[in-house]
Amino acid sequence: MKNGLNWNFDNSYSRLPDSFKETIDPVKVKKPELVLFNKDLAKNIDLDFSNIKNEELSALFSGNLLPKNSNSIAQAYAGHQFGHFTMLGDGRAVLIGEHLSKNKKRYDIQFKGSGKTAFSRNGDGRAALGPMLREYIISESMHHLNIPTTRSLAVVKTGESVMRDTELIGAILTRVASSHIRVGTFQYIAARKNEDELKMLLDHVIKRHYPNIDKAKNKSIEILKIVLEKQVDLVVHWMRVGFIHGVMNTDNMSISGETIDYGPCAFMDVYDPKTVFSSIDRTGRYAYCNQPIITKWNLARFAECLIPLIDKDQNNAIKIATEIINSFENKYEEKWLNMMRDKLGLFGDEKNDQSLILDLLTWMHEVKADYTNTFCYLMGEKIELKKYYEDKRFLNWMERWKNRLKLNKNSSEKYLQLMKSVNPLVIPRNHKVEEVLDSANQNNFQPLTKLIEILSKPYLQNQKIIEYQLPSNQKEKYQTFCGT
Repeated sequence: MKNGLNWNFDNSYSRLPDSFKETIDPVKVKKPELVLFNKDLAKNIDLDFSNIKNEELSALFSGNLLPKNSNSIAQAYAGHQFGHFTMLGDGRAVLIGEHLSKNKKRYDIQFKGSGKTAFSRNGDGRAALGPMLREYIISESMHHLNIPTTRSLAVVKTGESVMRDTELIGAILTRVASSHIRVGTFQYIAARKNEDELKMLLDHVIKRHYPNIDKAKNKSIEILKIVLEKQVDLVVHWMRVGFIHGVMNTDNMSISGETIDYGPCAFMDVYDPKTVFSSIDRTGRYAYCNQPIITKWNLARFAECLIPLIDKDQNNAIKIATEIINSFENKYEEKWLNMMRDKLGLFGDEKNDQSLILDLLTWMHEVKADYTNTFCYLMGEKIELKKYYEDKRFLNWMERWKNRLKLNKNSSEKYLQLMKSVNPLVIPRNHKVEEVLDSANQNNFQPLTKLIEILSKPYLQNQKIIEYQLPSNQKEKYQTFCGT
């Protein structure tokens, strides 16, 4: 372990000036105990822990033992939190280094819940077991749903308690990302009004994520276009599976285009565009239907940071940036429409496709149909035999849909294959997530590992998954909390 096994660290971000970060080790914990370890992810990034005892893994993934050539730092960033600008940073996380796989792909290795940093403000820098397990469950589910995301390598109990409203079990999550550079990172540096630092950050991001634009005439314009495209693709994916991020602050928007920071996130059961789960989102700012709008808003904040680099003439720079940001709606609408065509097995582009799609969504909203299971129903997966599927309006809509399918001019196998590639049969149902977290807090991890296994094959039919496909029968409003 002391030799670092096959860790291959090359810590480029830590070589940036001190204004970008604080050099700090994770705070050691009393009695680390490994709860979850992601063998699949470890293998994917060329890490082999097969000959390492759980005791040593516990020490490693708690921060009690740091691998050779790691260089732990807390990153500085800012953020518009519910629209209000704040200077932030990693208040309970440390990046221990950047691991290079055999094919030279770079991965950030970060501990969450690893103790106080210079950015902790009044926080204790620690995390509770429930929220760390929630991030593990949801981020891994997102990966298997084919949605760009950070991933979870391990969860360790610390042997210590953390105080929130009540006393909770302490834990640390190891998160893996292509990077942790956010829109908020650019906001932090831009607020310092040091153009050299801003150029340094831009060059670092391009070298790390987008080397193909390194020779571009204007790199800041090109990166704005690329990040916009990636965020359009990402939010379309979220809408596809009914995912609601819950806290789309600018510090939670990754420059790499990955889903990051699984706080009060959840998946929608009953289709309602205004669905909000977060206990702190009292105005619905981050509701399901607002996610594209907020994505554009966050991108506009990114564009503002780049203004000094786009053009020396500020007015011209603003004009260029505005044109790029205003391209968002058309790009999103086109990609959303194509995504919904895929969900319905529609090939090509017919003029009435949009009304066909919107009529289905309107009906789902009015009768309170389950979003995921309705598309399963259309694929012939009769998970819920609800009365609303006998509704005359739905049956009329299905006739229109079948007539549209005939225009595909290919076999039913072809359109079903398309539908099955984008419509999950199983998602992390909120009540099932809560059930396994409750069991884990009672030291029973079997339901948790079973849920993770089922969510690893969301598009594969399996007779054993029916209980994971049904929505909750509970009538009270489900709420999530910003525990991560």
